[in-house]
Amino acid sequence: MNRVIPLLLIAVCSASSAETPSQIGDSYAAIQGARFRATPARGAEFFTRKFSVSEKFPSCSTCHTENPMEAGRHAITGKTIKPLSPVANTERFTDPAKVEKWFRRNCKEVVGRECSADEKANFIAFLAGGR
Repeated sequence: MNRVIPLLLIAVCSASSAETPSQIGDSYAAIQGARFRATPARGAEFFTRKFSVSEKFPSCSTCHTENPMEAGRHAITGKTIKPLSPVANTERFTDPAKVEKWFRRNCKEVVGRECSADEKANFIAFLAGGR
């Protein structure tokens, strides 16, 4: 347990200085250790996976569409959501605090828990590839 806290602090410090989706994804991957490699395929599977937590938000693609290069629409409010992919929306995954805020909120609503560091790294790897 004592080893986990310094690793988390290093990851948070690394994430706070990140400015690109790749750097932010790498900071999450670093939490998993040197052998971990984020893959777009695992990120794509996570993005489209149907979770049984909420009928309103069964998957990420419910609001963000099957194509994250396109604008989405919130399932309840109907509010337009800018494209999730940083290729289509250069503001995505550039502010570590916002990234963590939205992961925390959306993971709890869709997955029913906070997402793990490997899920976040894979998710960003998928989206940063442009799909």
